[in-house]
Amino acid sequence: MLSSSDKDRRDVRHFSEPLVSVVIPAFNAFRYIERTLRSAGRQTYRNLEIIVINDGSTDDTAKVVEQVALEDSRVRLLSTPNRGVAAARNTGIQEAAGWFVAFLDADDLWHQTKIEKQVNALKCLSPQWAAVYVLHYIINSHDEILRSCRPDVARGYIFARHLTFKYVGNGSALLVRRDVALEIGGFDSSYAAAGIGGCEDLDFELRLAARYHIEVVPERLVGYRQYPGNMSSNHLQMGRGALEVVRRSLAANAPLPKYATKSATNATQKYAFWEFRQARNTYLSLVTIWSIARSEPGFIVRLVLDKSLRLIQHCLRLVTTTANGQAPPRMNRSKFDQQIVPSPVERPDETEQFRRHLMRLAAVDAELSSMLEPLAKEFAPAAINHKPRLRSRTLESDI
Repeated sequence: MLSSSDKDRRDVRHFSEPLVSVVIPAFNAFRYIERTLRSAGRQTYRNLEIIVINDGSTDDTAKVVEQVALEDSRVRLLSTPNRGVAAARNTGIQEAAGWFVAFLDADDLWHQTKIEKQVNALKCLSPQWAAVYVLHYIINSHDEILRSCRPDVARGYIFARHLTFKYVGNGSALLVRRDVALEIGGFDSSYAAAGIGGCEDLDFELRLAARYHIEVVPERLVGYRQYPGNMSSNHLQMGRGALEVVRRSLAANAPLPKYATKSATNATQKYAFWEFRQARNTYLSLVTIWSIARSEPGFIVRLVLDKSLRLIQHCLRLVTTTANGQAPPRMNRSKFDQQIVPSPVERPDETEQFRRHLMRLAAVDAELSSMLEPLAKEFAPAAINHKPRLRSRTLESDI
């Protein structure tokens, strides 16, 4: 059974812009949930409802959310037994009243202009454009920026390219039309049930990309938090989950050209290899690198060279530290907050080989898109009329 605060859903009829439902799954998120809610509440786009799904937390997550809800009537708390992030997001989608749904993990942050820029990008496009994503920074537990995400972007029908490059990058970057989220079945909770949860957002994105066009705002508007103990730090689970997500997606969308299938498999195996290495799982690391080596022998050579370079750099740092008699000073890092000024991300320098690779995958996407056009015209979602809507069908098995 669902339980919620006694607050009624606010009346949004006086807003001219479409309602956006922010869905925040939260499990034992006491440490960060207030900061996350503040970043959602400070959006320049005001027509929001903020739905927190308390996924069976045993800490003070619910108390913090209730306290914030006293100050911001847009915040609503739903409490459920612990069923995992996919089921929690599905609960939020089902309860949402907005035309658009934006997902926000309970430990991440948004720049204040994120939703406004995403809605402006999507609302002027045809219903075949189902979602829009942004880029992100990696932040630590103190909201400090550690590094930037890879600046590769693509727009339109990007299924084959997304299988390889996984453009969206995290669960807090996407805004999607609610009707489409329901149509594709929401998030798949079977990964968590199999003990390989963590990549459900990638699975959702691939099912979305297989049927619809996706837009991008090429600015870093998400602070994606990494710290020991969060879901993405379970490297063994993340590696296994990514391999299974791509395996299922390739099986569900066969037949893809052999080149696209090989590209997606290789890229995912490389990601899984690094995850298995960080998990110190020697067996899975060796099995994965052997599979990579059969199709790309040069990968092992590059791996050895990179390892040697890192070892040399480490030795040089040790020599410098010993000579100075003290550890190097801690870096002064910028914080991800309202003072960060987002700017368009420049594309990185690309080799000729990479450009040819990207062009071949883009050609696959163009062919797949042309095959979908007749279906898109027949089954396109209704146009936006900005009025509050009745809830539509229930997501299978998770509600």
